[in-house]
Amino acid sequence: MLLIFHQKVIGHHALSPGVSLCLSLDLLLLALYPLLVSLQLTKSQERSQMAERTAKGEEFEKKADKKIKGWGLFGSKFEDAAELYEQSANSFKLAKSWDKAGSVFIKLSNCHLKSDSKHEAAMAYVNAANCYKKTSTKGAISCLDQAMNIFLEIGRHNMAARYCKEIGELYELEQNIEKALVYFERAAEFFESAEAKTSANQCKQKVAEFSAQLEQYKQAIEIYEEIARQSINNNLLKYGVRGHLLNAGLCQLCKGDIVAITNSLDRYQDLDPTFSRTREYRFLADLAAAVEEEDVAKLTGAVREFDSMTPLDPRKTTLLLRVKEALKVKELEEDLT
Repeated sequence: MLLIFHQKVIGHHALSPGVSLCLSLDLLLLALYPLLVSLQLTKSQERSQMAERTAKGEEFEKKADKKIKGWGLFGSKFEDAAELYEQSANSFKLAKSWDKAGSVFIKLSNCHLKSDSKHEAAMAYVNAANCYKKTSTKGAISCLDQAMNIFLEIGRHNMAARYCKEIGELYELEQNIEKALVYFERAAEFFESAEAKTSANQCKQKVAEFSAQLEQYKQAIEIYEEIARQSINNNLLKYGVRGHLLNAGLCQLCKGDIVAITNSLDRYQDLDPTFSRTREYRFLADLAAAVEEEDVAKLTGAVREFDSMTPLDPRKTTLLLRVKEALKVKELEEDLT
């Protein structure tokens, strides 16, 4: 009726701009009305589906709990309960009830352990962790830690390493660098046990980065130099050697030991004879000269020139700022004396 009225008005009268805008809005609302109704119905249906899935999850969980408490052959009752817990957890996942799904996956893991199905138990903990990631990092880490320990127990070092690394990544997201370092270091050891050298080196590199961030420069230098040595004879990895040596050199500069910096540059040339012809070597040499001369301006110029050709990442920038601040402090001390 409103649309017919609009048509009659438009047919017999010239409309003012204000009236025309109002009529246009009305027509737009009329056009959108079916879509809005459809969206409302869709949301209502989604809520109904969620409630139904939650109810199913609770029903399966109760049946599983009852199965465990009831009489039955020791092995078979846990296997039957495990099947019900899995159905329950998946129903809670579909309902996006993440905490509940996580808790049921833990029950599932305990069932598998009772049946001596340790690999399945570990994977149930992993599934629990994936649910808890939506709501609780602490809960996710706890479940991944359980999974990691079970995989270690059954000799699956590669799987243990994978989830150990994942814990490190979660701690990194939480800005808990100390804990992240510990887990990446363990992951590197597990990957080495599984002879996955590339993955081990990736974890070691993270350990070096965190060590440098925590001002544990000695450990960072040792790791960067070790990775460089391992990479030099590998055709795929040798092009990354100069980057590792640059990182090691920056850590040396942060320590402020001029003799150690000079000796390191000599050692890096022995390790990789091509290093002295690289931009990274010249950059370290210029920085070392600036530190030795206690020249902040020279250091700033060297950084600006290198950055214009090869942009520095945030970690390197942080290390260079530390070197610069240390030089400024020395300048101030000399001015005071």
